[in-house]
Amino acid sequence: MPQNHSFDIVSDIDLQEADNAVNQAIKEIHQRYDLKDSNTEIELNKKDKLISINTKDDYALKASIDILQTRFFRRGISVKALKIEEPQPAANGRLKSEIALQSGISGDNARTITKMIKDSKLKVTAQIQDEKIRVQAPKIDDLQAVIKLINDAELSFPTQFVNLK
Repeated sequence: MPQNHSFDIVSDIDLQEADNAVNQAIKEIHQRYDLKDSNTEIELNKKDKLISINTKDDYALKASIDILQTRFFRRGISVKALKIEEPQPAANGRLKSEIALQSGISGDNARTITKMIKDSKLKVTAQIQDEKIRVQAPKIDDLQAVIKLINDAELSFPTQFVNLK
């Protein structure tokens, strides 16, 4: 039996599920009566983790983003992973908006989480390792308390807990 138990806190997105959600959203937009004539285009760039939406007006843009968020939620991807930029004017009076997919825990967010864990006075250690945080403790109950602490916190990004040992 190991002396110390551990797990990692990560913030990952399954890009295949994101691609499926985008394809479903495109299909729904093309089928909806109020959006048929909007000629809305949605593209997912997996390399840059960026979704581009190009549509005719503000109503179609908001409806498209709403459909996209619904599809992401139904596919098990947190809506917190979507960082929506302000719409920009595009050619022919159209609107363009970009949505960044947040993946990985940034340095500032990692420091926030480790500070939260240290302030909880639990007997655990938290180490920042690239885009994840490794949490170690002699008791599994302490690790479960950390998981509950992170889940109860209102963070602006999604978190997952992996590699529980």
